[in-house]
Amino acid sequence: MAVAIMIWVRSPLAGAEVADAKAQPPAHPTRIVSINPCVDALLMQLADSDQIAAISHYSHDKEASSASLEWALQFPATSGTAEEILAMRPDLVVASSHVAIPTERALERLGIPLVKLIIPQSVAESRQQITDLAHIIDQQDRGEQLNQNIDDAFERAKPADDEKIPALIWRRGGLVPGEGTLPDELLRWTGFANVSKDYGLAQWDVLTLEHLVNRPPRLLFSDGVRIGSDGQPVMPHPVLEKLSDRITIARYPERLLHCAGPTLIDAVTILSAERRNYKGAL
Repeated sequence: MAVAIMIWVRSPLAGAEVADAKAQPPAHPTRIVSINPCVDALLMQLADSDQIAAISHYSHDKEASSASLEWALQFPATSGTAEEILAMRPDLVVASSHVAIPTERALERLGIPLVKLIIPQSVAESRQQITDLAHIIDQQDRGEQLNQNIDDAFERAKPADDEKIPALIWRRGGLVPGEGTLPDELLRWTGFANVSKDYGLAQWDVLTLEHLVNRPPRLLFSDGVRIGSDGQPVMPHPVLEKLSDRITIARYPERLLHCAGPTLIDAVTILSAERRNYKGAL
């Protein structure tokens, strides 16, 4: 009986773990099914449209998608159940590292190759993941081009001076990326100092609104901020509205916290723009 392949695309040091070499993906997959929105964003940049059989249902939701909605609506969407995936007759399934056990067993039973991508914890891991996935789907040139585009965006995002502006990324509900995370690396690259450690927070930790208000950073990035019809930021909470008189509060979309790959370009573009425009407290 054929067994599914499970390739864990990691950093260059970790390499790729193959569960069973007998069930390698085809040399040029033509019915790829993605069950993860971050994978969708990668496929948008790397794959030909006729290579894709279906994508994650999240990418049909403008608020949850990490890919272009116009691009995503070309393809059927799946919620990731075994029945939905198998109905698409895939020759390759690409997912995150968390796949429902019944789905994984069904793919294994039918010999359908499965590639699991971890969430990169650094820019280097993201670059390697792009290279590895591009190789798997026979689009090596596009992988090189995407990595070059990311490098170019990072070069443009370099600050003009060496000052590190104290800043914090705070998601609604209080989740904060601390030191050693990918968002932390992006903050440092674009001229900020991640002050999560000043609150005693771990890598991914929760900071209550009360503690945030008592000791606010000089600049706060939050996914809850939206842009109003007048072009001005609208705060998600009255307390933050009052706080915005004392500190700078900027929008940082939630999708940028979950994915790497091409979303890195959007992330450093947003961060660097705020760094250039930062004028300090009023």
